[in-house]
Amino acid sequence: MAIDITWIRDDAELASYCAEWQRLPFVALDTEFMRVDTFYPKAGLIQVGDGKRAYLIDPLLIGDWAPFAALLENSAVLKVLHACSEDLEVFLRLTGALPQPLLDTQLAAGYLGIGYSMGYSRLVQSVLGIDLPKDETRSDWLQRPLTEMQVRYAAEDAQHLAELYAALAPRLVEPKLSWILEDGAELIANLRREVVPEELYREAKLAWKLSRAQLAVLRELCAWREIEARLRDMPRNRILREHSLWPLARFQPDNLVALARIDDMHPRTVRQDGNTLLKLIREAAETPPADWPEAIPEPLPPEASGLLKTLRAVGQAEAERLGMAPELMLRKKHLEALLKTGFPNGPYQLPDALKGWRRELMGQALLDTLAASNQ
Repeated sequence: MAIDITWIRDDAELASYCAEWQRLPFVALDTEFMRVDTFYPKAGLIQVGDGKRAYLIDPLLIGDWAPFAALLENSAVLKVLHACSEDLEVFLRLTGALPQPLLDTQLAAGYLGIGYSMGYSRLVQSVLGIDLPKDETRSDWLQRPLTEMQVRYAAEDAQHLAELYAALAPRLVEPKLSWILEDGAELIANLRREVVPEELYREAKLAWKLSRAQLAVLRELCAWREIEARLRDMPRNRILREHSLWPLARFQPDNLVALARIDDMHPRTVRQDGNTLLKLIREAAETPPADWPEAIPEPLPPEASGLLKTLRAVGQAEAERLGMAPELMLRKKHLEALLKTGFPNGPYQLPDALKGWRRELMGQALLDTLAASNQ
């Protein structure tokens, strides 16, 4: 069946259609972008579906995104996306706005017990019985003109996403609908939270093995890498590879030969930024003890794994009762944070990260399970 496609190629058209979409109960949104050699995604196409037709917005021709930003932020219009974390970055970069309320159909499929982390094509096939054309996502979305296949692929995404939501909507009853929207709101809140470059060292692999003096060096390396990636609009690993961070902070090379011997150190990095890195390491190593970061807590010992499994079973039992994908219930990092509050002998307390419906539904059961395990 041919899809009705409307192209939007200037600011006036976009403003006019946005005014129409503001009156709808929902819009389906998708993006096509390129992000091979860049830090930020480069938008190639924005798709909107209203259930009747597919609208293709050419971002290379739009200068005023204010009407679209207003649509994204209109709380009366539900925004439907699929597996949307990268799409959200595109919207934020283009318009400065993020869609709310947000319903992710990949999440909805998990909540309805259809399947966890399902790809778009598989979900469309499963719910609508439609076979989508072969994947065009790897093609060049910044080229003009786009190929006929690209246009068809992009339009079908928007059209079928709207149909998918219409098919799932009758099954999305309370409390599950509120929970899905709560997860969407959390995704938005996390994206809005500014990444502070000086805090990134906490997430670095094996950071807990470093002394506080070495952490001072790691902190500067991670911050420098993040700031440079943004300034140069390049992927972080093109600036400095992830696996080089820890040995740099641990061994603190003081010349280019030693720097080149660091694990996973790319020769290009030594050539382009070697002297900068040596200076950064030298200066960070002189950080006075009063300014060293706090030590990073060790991961849980292997003997905690049995208890982790017992806690996960609490979530699995609830998932079974509710007909949901068990992976949606309790995140491993939240369970680990809970165990870290009192392992091995307690008392335990629920971590702040475990919040919302999961805390209300399972928080007490988790604490009771831990109390029983210590008797």
